[in-house]
Amino acid sequence: MQPRVRGVSGLPAHVAGACGASRPPTPPSPSPQGCSRSILPPSRDFGQGSPEIHPERPESRSGNPTRNCLETAVAALDGAKYCLAYASGLAATLNITHLLKAGDTIICMDDVYGGTNRYFRKVAMKMGLNVVFVDCTKTEHLEAAITPETKLVWIETPTNPTLKVIDIRACADVVHKHKDVLLVVDNTFMSAYFQRPLSLGADICMYSATKYMNGHSDVVMGLVSVNCDDLYERLKFLQNSLGAVPSPFDCYLCNRGLKTLQIRMKQHFHNALVIARFLESDPRVEKVIFPGLPSHPQHELMKRQCTGCPGMITFYIKGDLKHATTFLKNLKVFALAESLGGYESLAEHPAIMTHASVPKEDREALGISDTLIRLSVGLEDEEDLLEDIDQALKAAVRGLAP
Repeated sequence: MQPRVRGVSGLPAHVAGACGASRPPTPPSPSPQGCSRSILPPSRDFGQGSPEIHPERPESRSGNPTRNCLETAVAALDGAKYCLAYASGLAATLNITHLLKAGDTIICMDDVYGGTNRYFRKVAMKMGLNVVFVDCTKTEHLEAAITPETKLVWIETPTNPTLKVIDIRACADVVHKHKDVLLVVDNTFMSAYFQRPLSLGADICMYSATKYMNGHSDVVMGLVSVNCDDLYERLKFLQNSLGAVPSPFDCYLCNRGLKTLQIRMKQHFHNALVIARFLESDPRVEKVIFPGLPSHPQHELMKRQCTGCPGMITFYIKGDLKHATTFLKNLKVFALAESLGGYESLAEHPAIMTHASVPKEDREALGISDTLIRLSVGLEDEEDLLEDIDQALKAAVRGLAP
């Protein structure tokens, strides 16, 4: 019988490796899914063969096989050379912003995720960055806002929560007239399945992968895809130096989520279109905003720029704040929650939930009123979703319409 090989700890070698530092990892496969069936290495440290021979990654913060697999897969989906994963969408935003220095200017779309607005207003500006908010649906406004100090233009399309569609290629043409200005597109709402910003001229494509890219409501994560070698090296340095990275297990979960991205996004689009058409024809609803409807002012742009729409709908209910809150309280299939992009349907009130940190006068100018409701339409049966919305509308606007 062969003697069992033991490590320096006195434990069997295979157990010692699992409990502490692991051996230098095998380089990841070039295939986007090459390591999708590999064992998840949960270790913090990676062992060195010799003090003077430094491994590619000394510890898991600098990289690990599971994270590398995710980053390679997302880069392939985005048509990018590189992707970097972060602990959250806002961690990705933080890392991108660290490309700048005090005195630089960021131009941000005026209608963005409330957390992005809050970070730029209450954190970035206190660190010496100048931030101006501009309606980038009008490229002449963007052009007029660019100064010699401008180093970053930040847009998301469709916007959150009013679902404006921004012409990425037109913005890229404006931005790239100016040296050393980067265009960032927050692609969270569309996912890589429906929209590829880098192919339209963006320098950076970022996601809160917490939403559609993972899609199972069990991960908080951010992703950033780029093509420029120098930009990647700078972001890679910041990823390691700032340390806001996801765990290997979260990367494993997000890798799992990507496997159903196609079928999920198709069903989100189908269900959302059914519900948007229902709401648009309902007399209890003032207005519906959904880029997949011909009534959307940028519907033709959406068709040129994207291959479909996510499950995001916003609408104005007839009445006032009481009618909106009553509608939300009476939903049974839709859960009342701030997030979006998961398998389950969610509903929220932007003015008092996701965008409460946006100054009131700015909210009103953007149309984020007391009667605006945002839906994240999930994967449930469409009839169940329609019945739920119908009964909640009946409860909310009883007496306004049959």
